[in-house]
Amino acid sequence: MADIDRRAFLAGLSVASGLTIVPRRVLGGPGYVAPSDMVVLAQVGCGTQAQRQINTGVARRTDVQFVAVVDPNRDSQNYVDWSEWGNRNQIRRFLEEPQWGASDKGIRGGREVAKEIMETYYRKQNRPGGIHAYEDYREMLEKERDIQGIINITPDHQHASINIAALRKGKAAIAHKPVALLPSELRLTLQAGAASAATSHLLAYSNSPDRHKLAAWIKSGAIGTVREVHNWTNRPFWPQGWQEYYTSGPAIPEGFNWQLWQGPVPDRVYHPNYTHCLYRGWYAYGSGCLGDMGLYSLWQPYRILELGVPEWVEGRPNNEAAVNDRFVSNGGLVSQIGLPKASTLRWRHPATASRPSVDTFWYDGGNKPQTPEELYEDKQDLADEGMLIIGDKGKILCDFRATNPRLIPQARQKAFEGSVTVPEYDTTSPEDEWVNALKQKTKSSKGSFENVAALAEAVTLAVIALRVPYKRLLWDAAKMEFTNSPEANKLTRREQTRPGWELT
Repeated sequence: MADIDRRAFLAGLSVASGLTIVPRRVLGGPGYVAPSDMVVLAQVGCGTQAQRQINTGVARRTDVQFVAVVDPNRDSQNYVDWSEWGNRNQIRRFLEEPQWGASDKGIRGGREVAKEIMETYYRKQNRPGGIHAYEDYREMLEKERDIQGIINITPDHQHASINIAALRKGKAAIAHKPVALLPSELRLTLQAGAASAATSHLLAYSNSPDRHKLAAWIKSGAIGTVREVHNWTNRPFWPQGWQEYYTSGPAIPEGFNWQLWQGPVPDRVYHPNYTHCLYRGWYAYGSGCLGDMGLYSLWQPYRILELGVPEWVEGRPNNEAAVNDRFVSNGGLVSQIGLPKASTLRWRHPATASRPSVDTFWYDGGNKPQTPEELYEDKQDLADEGMLIIGDKGKILCDFRATNPRLIPQARQKAFEGSVTVPEYDTTSPEDEWVNALKQKTKSSKGSFENVAALAEAVTLAVIALRVPYKRLLWDAAKMEFTNSPEANKLTRREQTRPGWELT
């Protein structure tokens, strides 16, 4: 669609606050949408994750209109994903074009790809097009003043800069996990959210019926007082254990702004193993398996048990060995460059007036807790991923994201089944949660940065504990410092920030 359609669309929104109906020629689509029910957004980040969650997900909504896309990469076929053609097949179904991307030699992404997908879909739905593509989110925020918010699906190291910039402009920050990479950046993001009238929302929020069932069981005392929560994953599915940065690499791909992609991180030689989903394995750019998935899974017990910021954290990464031409060493070499291939983490959450302290545990890289005796009774073992909640009177075993809860052993679950009624609860979907908040111009999303703040801080502390491992790091949340480790304190903020990217 021509830009004039887009301008008419935005103009209609800006002057029609007193109207209840928008003419079809402006909004199009299968029905009429009142201006108060339309949310105008920009997409920041145009990789494969954004394609799944935005291009073929929220873009289907008739009450959401994207008008801009942003990515330092223009258009390339070098992305890394979970399957070679999974995303392309999903896009084909979304657009109802079986031959879309038929000539592609690799996994395709970038801002021009996102623009193409959205405009094709909107055209077929008789909706306004004219999507503007930007290389730099800062330019977009200056020019796209009519947007109500952004959806931020970018590498971890850019989250704070982008979320803060949007909130300070009065635009909603709807963000992928994590909220921020470092404790200092998280605090600044939370401050920006508190000072802004705009909505914030972490896309890791969920409202599964099983969470409410689990909460009712725990509240009923089905397993007594909860003492421990164990959560484990078979990730990473990407390389980790890097020992040094690259000193050389291939040429920067045409159309890719490597300087801009690095954001606040000081400049280093380009290498493709830093980018796309591979960034998760580098401390400079990612937060590993925990930052990727822990904000989905651990948020459930955090909400149910009202766990606050932990008072200490311990990290136990796998050891690395090295060989040279004279000897073999196996001395627990701890990389400051790449996250470990496997790790175990533990946090202590202080007691409250209503419960004693609770310890949470995280395991990745194939690590798991010890198999409970109750499972041996059932002749079972722990699955590759899961969650185990331990009380002083029993145990609840769940799938990874705290779904499908069941008491163990099976005989106890059978006797317990149906004995606790789950109270009625708000069934608003995670997507409606933030869309409704934007429509109502409130900060009321249950998935807000404020509501996930304690877990978000725990994640940032854990990443530091993996770099200062095998030590109980005592955290003073009020002072935002470790009281027993100057080494760990240095990692709470960036030692160096690229000029022009400082956060204040």
